[in-house]
Amino acid sequence: MLEIPQKNKIRAAVTLPGSKSITNRALVIGALARGETRLRNFLECEDTFVMTRALRELGFTIRQSGKSARVFGQGGKIPARRALLNTINSGTTLRFLTTLVSLGEGLYSLDGNQRMRQRPVEPLLGSLRELGVDASSRQGNGCPPLQVNASGIPGGDCHLPGKLSSQFLSSLLLSGPYAQKDLIVNIQGELTSRPYVQMTISMMQEFGVSAQNKGFQTFNISRGQTYRGREYTIEGDASSASYFWTAGAITGGKVRVTNVGENSIQGDARFAELLEKMGADIRGGPDWLEVAGPLKRPVEVDLNDMPDMVPTLAVAALFVPGTTVIKNVANLRYKESDRLQALTTELNKLGAKVKELPDGLIIEGGKLRGAEIETYQDHRIAMALALVGLRVKGIKIKDPGCVGKTLPDYFPRLFSL
Repeated sequence: MLEIPQKNKIRAAVTLPGSKSITNRALVIGALARGETRLRNFLECEDTFVMTRALRELGFTIRQSGKSARVFGQGGKIPARRALLNTINSGTTLRFLTTLVSLGEGLYSLDGNQRMRQRPVEPLLGSLRELGVDASSRQGNGCPPLQVNASGIPGGDCHLPGKLSSQFLSSLLLSGPYAQKDLIVNIQGELTSRPYVQMTISMMQEFGVSAQNKGFQTFNISRGQTYRGREYTIEGDASSASYFWTAGAITGGKVRVTNVGENSIQGDARFAELLEKMGADIRGGPDWLEVAGPLKRPVEVDLNDMPDMVPTLAVAALFVPGTTVIKNVANLRYKESDRLQALTTELNKLGAKVKELPDGLIIEGGKLRGAEIETYQDHRIAMALALVGLRVKGIKIKDPGCVGKTLPDYFPRLFSL
């Protein structure tokens, strides 16, 4: 249990560790590349540890030293012919590696903790089967544990529902260059979290592979392309930046993040613009963004492009008059927790008026009170709701260690502002 100290008019400049999303993509690309990849501003957290460990179990050599890592690629080959990979609750690791191991020759199993065994993967498995891969859910429920009896990815056309997670598409794209034929992914319905797909394609391009995006409905990768190892600096984590920007905004202060800027390839960097719509002042440059409070008004917003920002926006909404409406984020029910249900429960506990919708939230601020906050073993619930304690006395966070999934030193950073 950790009590959050109140603070007023926070003024700070913050430099953040590397983006989790970029780090894990860079590890996969580096493993598939020809030659050595050197990563700078490497993020050390549970999710990147799980990814690194799994890649090593597949036979890849990764040498890490602090904020630097060297990945020795195998040109699209999977060294190990057999592996049992425990991805804990790292959805990125399980989803990305399900396609990666399909490039191998042998039998691979992927599993996780109890929550991971509740998170659907069937859309990805169905796409892989269309491409000629023997991939299945061992319990027959579309969730881990998974089994892949691999002999390469034959390639061709497949179909993928776009609503549940963009990580399924990113998984196919990252390993797609090594399919035996051109790979074509046809999206069914609306594609969620589009900026994460754009991030994937941008990183692929930087390592020498081109993926064609036709209106976020069809994606095409020509066979025969190969990633080339290179030096690569990982941006600061924009998702983590949102908590510090919000800390400045709700306390009437000002926080600058020095290594996430206007040129960021991360969609969550646009959260600063959302705070601007709520009345904050923002300034920025190519590699920095600054947010100054106070917040003044509610918003009604479709957050399908950045669903991980819903907990942070929900907290910001507590400190403005009026009603904030968050829409089109039904996929939050399949994250580390059912985040819509978790937020409704915990924000109402604080004295807010929150209505849970099938795909969103309606939030009215109010007279807030202290409470013990359940975190549901979900790093984003813990990090976002801790911000309430900057303004409200008596906010205590249960299981604060769950933030180790993406930012292990979050609380010391927050308290030092």
